[in-house]
Amino acid sequence: MEFSHIQEAVDFLKKQTQDFQPQVGIILGTGLGSLVDDITIQASISYENIPHFPVSTVESHKGKLLFGTLSGKKVVCMQGRFHYYEGYSMQQVSFPVRVMKLLGIEQLIVSNAAGGLNPAYQTSDLMLIQDHISLFLPENPLRGTNLHELGDRFPDMSEVYDTSMLEKAAKIAKIHQIRAHKGVYVSVTGPQLETRSEYRLLRQLGADAVGMSTVPEVIVARHMNLPVFGISVITDMCIPETLEKAELSKILAAAYQAEPLMTLIIKELLK
Repeated sequence: MEFSHIQEAVDFLKKQTQDFQPQVGIILGTGLGSLVDDITIQASISYENIPHFPVSTVESHKGKLLFGTLSGKKVVCMQGRFHYYEGYSMQQVSFPVRVMKLLGIEQLIVSNAAGGLNPAYQTSDLMLIQDHISLFLPENPLRGTNLHELGDRFPDMSEVYDTSMLEKAAKIAKIHQIRAHKGVYVSVTGPQLETRSEYRLLRQLGADAVGMSTVPEVIVARHMNLPVFGISVITDMCIPETLEKAELSKILAAAYQAEPLMTLIIKELLK
């Protein structure tokens, strides 16, 4: 990845937004786009118009970068993200995080729809991401020449997700009686879902939820020393012994059901 490409995208966005400087970056996952209704939007820019930006091909992802305020904070929000299974490289998938950092964000919030591996979970529960497993990804977004302007060659990953934001989110969930668990997210490439044996293996490795996103963006965020908060909506249960055929309509329905609760936590977290 060329640093100049990141800078070109940043310069374009600054010009389009009259030098709007966001404090927080937000990435919205599958079926989790309604948070934008609570953002006082000052600018909306389609991905296809931003230099070097990928274009989302997933139907439920709107493909817009939104600038505005939420809970008194200036935010830049990705209404739809990119996935490795769409054919993009991990560097392309995580490119927007580089851009948001250079725009000025000091925190990153990532959300996703995930399959539940922990039998204590239920559909439409929330999981506050405590840690992740990236070993199944075939490519690392940091591979290649290090962008020393942005971070170290060998970034530490001993505490990927910000503890203070995690604990604050847990307290918010408890106050509002929201079913929210702390857990480990494992990232896989997709687009196919996992077999019963694969689910069994992932659970044995300590994963509580599985999905096809988030980790590449988080790795890049930590490379740049950005504090990260991650939250998953459990849209289907992936217990090998009771596994049912996954249907996209049911996954989206579960995401929509949990959306208001996730939105509440994020809004309160920003205050």
